[in-house]
Amino acid sequence: QVQLVESGGGSVQAGGSLRLSCAASGRTAGSYAMGWFRQAPGKEREFVAGLWTGLSTYYSDTVKGRFTISRDNAKNTVYLRMNSLKPDDTAVYYCAAGFSGGRTQNDYAYWGQGTQVTVSS
Repeated sequence: QVQLVESGGGSVQAGGSLRLSCAASGRTAGSYAMGWFRQAPGKEREFVAGLWTGLSTYYSDTVKGRFTISRDNAKNTVYLRMNSLKPDDTAVYYCAAGFSGGRTQNDYAYWGQGTQVTVSS
């Protein structure tokens, strides 16, 4: 089992950057496929980025080219670097861990509590 804690959220202006961190405890994060999701008010939770087998990374079309997911196994931490932020990126961002990876919530067994990202125009 693994526990996930996100941090790094905050308020930025459009065009700014943030880096989210997801610290894993318990079983090492390197043993899992990791993903980032987000949920805006009144909307369903959606896939943002994933780091699955090996170093393969996956992104939603709305963030591709602006966001980067990475992992530091020594620190048992997964990151989401977000550049060129837009007001539409405003949401609660969640870190998730699963056994094989995927783009749906059902692909992940463990979730963090979320961190708020607010982008103003």
